[in-house]
Amino acid sequence: MTFVKSPVGVLHEVYIIKQNKNFMKEYLLLFWNESGDGHYQADPEKMKAAMSAWQTWIGTLARSGNLISTKPIQWEGVTVGNTGITDAPAIKERQMVTGYLLCKAKTLSEVKAWATSCPILQNPAGFTEIREVSPFEI
Repeated sequence: MTFVKSPVGVLHEVYIIKQNKNFMKEYLLLFWNESGDGHYQADPEKMKAAMSAWQTWIGTLARSGNLISTKPIQWEGVTVGNTGITDAPAIKERQMVTGYLLCKAKTLSEVKAWATSCPILQNPAGFTEIREVSPFEI
């Protein structure tokens, strides 16, 4: 056991995990897509048709034992910042996060390979952002 400082300087007690061939890291995949005016830009019929591709893609990760959790995100949201609170989701250049997936993998390369077949890429503005989850609990 050892102690480490978090990014905000708080001391945390953690167990050191030896890197070995079976050790898996956790990764967060954020699915970004084009936003509309008060709704998702994607046509509801197209979203319904794409559901089969999503079920297949997520099912593959689940069967391999790499899926931890996944959910779509509602359009409605609240943004809290230093300048105040806005009753709207964060939208950057007409794009917003529409869902997430939390998985485990041995390498980032493995996650990148999964992301290249993600159904979000069927949308011209869609993309997946991959972030490694911090290896210790805060």
